[in-house]
Amino acid sequence: MAEPTKVPATAEKASAPSMQGRWPFDNLRREIDRVFEDFNTGFWRTPSLFENFPNLARARFAVAPAVDVAEHDNAYEVTAELPGLDEKNVDVKVANGVLSIRGEKQEEKEEKKKDYYLRERNFGSFERSFQIPDGVDTNKIEAVFKQGVLKVTLPKKPEAAQAAKKIDIKAA
Repeated sequence: MAEPTKVPATAEKASAPSMQGRWPFDNLRREIDRVFEDFNTGFWRTPSLFENFPNLARARFAVAPAVDVAEHDNAYEVTAELPGLDEKNVDVKVANGVLSIRGEKQEEKEEKKKDYYLRERNFGSFERSFQIPDGVDTNKIEAVFKQGVLKVTLPKKPEAAQAAKKIDIKAA
């Protein structure tokens, strides 16, 4: 078997691309590269001990659940998708004007067959926090968990729920 050939690696500044015939594609490639570089180095990227082990990276629990926040006439509504969790594994708290949703998922699977034994454990936790808007009655906040979806209702105080007053604009 032939020995591999070593090639020296040197960092050189790339010269400006030729404008003849390929310019639109080179520009497009640079833009796409820039977008992916921004995506990988921005807040989207979560460092992981499992980056070099893709199977383990897929097995871990999501960093944070998907959450929708909506404002209605008399309340705000926070809806979080928490598949595979029970209400006993979810904790909702309000402290110092912040709504916190925490959860923990633990799964254990054990399978014994004639010719093999399989045991898997998956676990993970998350926490999402939201600043509560002014005008929310924190004593009446309710949380309902049904079929993997948590719905937290933050009712507005009566004075905050009043319809907005229209102010006429006068010409100067």
